[in-house]
Amino acid sequence: MSVNMSYRENVKLALQSIVSNKLRTFLTALIIAIGIMALIGVLTSIDAMQSSLTNSFSSMGANSFNIRNRGVNVRIGDSGSQAKVFPSITYRDALAFKERFDYKAIVSLSANVTWGATAKYMAEKTNPNIGVIGVDDNYLQTSGYKLSDGRDFTPQDVENANSVVIIGEEVKSKLFKNKKSPIGAYITIGGERFTVVGVLESKGSSAGFGSDKTCFIPLSRSRSMMAQGDPSFVITVMTTDPYKMEGAEGEAIATFRKIRGLTAKQTNDFEIVKSDAVAQILMQNLAYVTLGAVVIAFITLVGASIGLMNIMLVSVTERTREIGVRKAIGATPTVIRKQFLMEAIVICVLGGIVGVAVGIVIGNLLALALGADFIIPWKWMALGMSVCVGVGMLSGYYPASKASKLDPVEALRYE
Repeated sequence: MSVNMSYRENVKLALQSIVSNKLRTFLTALIIAIGIMALIGVLTSIDAMQSSLTNSFSSMGANSFNIRNRGVNVRIGDSGSQAKVFPSITYRDALAFKERFDYKAIVSLSANVTWGATAKYMAEKTNPNIGVIGVDDNYLQTSGYKLSDGRDFTPQDVENANSVVIIGEEVKSKLFKNKKSPIGAYITIGGERFTVVGVLESKGSSAGFGSDKTCFIPLSRSRSMMAQGDPSFVITVMTTDPYKMEGAEGEAIATFRKIRGLTAKQTNDFEIVKSDAVAQILMQNLAYVTLGAVVIAFITLVGASIGLMNIMLVSVTERTREIGVRKAIGATPTVIRKQFLMEAIVICVLGGIVGVAVGIVIGNLLALALGADFIIPWKWMALGMSVCVGVGMLSGYYPASKASKLDPVEALRYE
C-alpha cells in the first residue's frame, strides 16, 4: 500500500512540476511526439498496405500457381534479380498438360495478346493501353475474377474460336455511356469485331494490376491476333483445398517434365510461380521502408532524450532547495530518485500518446490514399508507449540520481 501511495504521490508531484513548466514540457513532449509519430505513421501505413496486398492476391486465386517460361521479376530501384527465361510454353505443351494432368484441381490456359490495344464502340474509343488476353473457360475461376454482368466463356466458345469478349469495368465505362448495358453489343479490338458477353467486377488499378483495362477473348480466337509467331502460354492450376497445394505442385512438375521430354538429370526448363509471389516480393521491399522509419524515429528520439535530460538537469538545479526540504523532513534518496524518474516518464508518455494518435491518423490516411483499408495497429501502439517509457527512464536516470545524491544541508543553503 505504501509503495502504491509512493508512486501515486510521485505522479502527482511530476504533474505539478510539469504544469509549472509548461513551455519546456511542451517542447520536449513535442520532440518525442514527432519521433513516435514518424515511427507509428510509417509502420501503420505499411501494415495496411501489406493487408491490402494479401487480400488483393488472395482474391486472384489463393490456392493457385502458374507454370510459366519465366519467373516473376519485380525490380525496385537496383534491388531484385533478373528472372530466368526458358523456352516458350507452346500451345501444344499447354493443351497436353491440361489433358494429362491427373489431380483433383482446375486447370486453365492463357496467353497475352497485347497490352496496347484500342477498343472501339461506334463513336467511342479507349486509349491505346488496353490489355487483351486469350483465356479458356476456366480462367476466370482460377484467377479470382468475378462477373458483374453477363456470362463466362463456354467450352464451345473456346472450341469454336467464337468472336466473343469479356471486358473490364474501365473499358465498359469508356465505351458505354449513360449506364447502357454492353451485353450483346459489338465492339472492335485491334480491328477485329467481337460480341460482348460479360463484364468483370472492378478490382481497381492497384489491386487488380490493371484488370479493369483488360479484355478477355477465347484462347483459340486469340491465336490469330498474336503478333509474335511463338507466344508463350501460361498454365494456371487451382486446388480446391489449400492443403493440397504441395501435392498438386509436385504432380504438375512431374507431368510437365514429361511433356518437355526432360531426363532425370536435367533441371526444370520452366518456372512454378505461386499466386502471392509478387506480393511477397513487394513485402520484402517494404521491409526496407520499415527499417528507414525505425532509424528516423530512433534519431529523433535520441535527440528528444538528450533534450529531456537537459531539462531534467535544469529542473534539479532549480529545485535544489525543494529537494533539501524534502530530505530534511525524511525523504530518502530512493524517493527523490523515483520522483524525478517519474517526472521524465510522464513527459515522455504525454508526448507518446499524442505521437501515437497522430501517427495512426497519418498512417491510415496514407494507406487509404493508396487503396488500403483502415486499421488500428495495436502492437505498434504498445511498442510506441513502451519506447516512451524506456526513453523517459534512460533520460531521467542521471538527473534523478544527481538529485538523490544532494546533501540536504547544502541544498537548504542553496540561494
